[in-house]
Amino acid sequence: MPPSETAGSIPLLEVDDLRTYFHTRAGVAKAVDGVSFDLAAAETLGLVGESGCGKSVTALSIMRLVSDPPGKIESGAIRMNSRDLLDLSDNEMCAVRGNDVAMIFQEPMTSLNPVITCGRQIAEAVELHQDVSHSEAHNRAVEMLRLVGIAAPEQRANEYPHQLSGGMRQRVMIAMGLSCNPKILIADEPTTALDVTVQAQIMELLQRLQEELGMAILLITHDLGVVAETTDRAAVMYAGGIVESAATEMLFANPRHPYTQGLIRSIPELDTAQTRLEIIPGTVPDLRRLPVGCRFQSRCPLVDEHCREAAPPLVETDEGHQTACWKIDG
Repeated sequence: MPPSETAGSIPLLEVDDLRTYFHTRAGVAKAVDGVSFDLAAAETLGLVGESGCGKSVTALSIMRLVSDPPGKIESGAIRMNSRDLLDLSDNEMCAVRGNDVAMIFQEPMTSLNPVITCGRQIAEAVELHQDVSHSEAHNRAVEMLRLVGIAAPEQRANEYPHQLSGGMRQRVMIAMGLSCNPKILIADEPTTALDVTVQAQIMELLQRLQEELGMAILLITHDLGVVAETTDRAAVMYAGGIVESAATEMLFANPRHPYTQGLIRSIPELDTAQTRLEIIPGTVPDLRRLPVGCRFQSRCPLVDEHCREAAPPLVETDEGHQTACWKIDG
């Protein structure tokens, strides 16, 4: 995907040193620990990493949907149009959700209400944020179903989630998210559990809608192939923090962090005689018992004493390319 014309302009969203912890009997899990990034209008940013690295908690923090207790946004800032969302009251934040920033969740069957028709669920979101009548909201729901490529939208609007296929339910979630023309769409693993053909259709749909509506997208995924094909920039997360960030083309052409290098090496290559996938040895550290120093130290082939003693900061190692690793020369 070519960089958007507005990429690099004044950020629409700024996440600054965000820390979201979960307080459990076994200790404090630092799910998001000092995460910073920005997102420009009409730009697509991919947030990528293994399961449990903090991607979804970052998204829920932006939406202020972290369950408290046990979760709590400890510190940081989430600015949208220079307004810190963490300073808003609950009522003010309700007005922001859906209207300014919307989110598509991983599994539509757990996000959609099984006893309310798809059209009514979309219409409810419209009525909540727009000053429209019941019939106008219903018409908007049908229009959105048509926009996301669902055939016979008038009929589908009166059907329940269980009557639709997985791909159609995901399209309903997208229609709901876009029904109030948000400036930012957060897509959390939008193609999980869908077959490969439907995955491609959903990603093509998001790209087309972005071009038509001009929204920014924060794409959360573990699929590097999706990141390579659909994003302008990418940020790699590991154990609650960002370890590398760059323009997508730059990240894949010259990955600098050992973790990013390992992720890219693990992608299967169909045009080689490769018989086994490369793996990153070891496991992600327990977020309740993070090691002193670099969090990737137990799995890194370049580790030395410095890595075990101090955590490397995320610094610019090339123009527009940030890396958190002591072994990289600036």
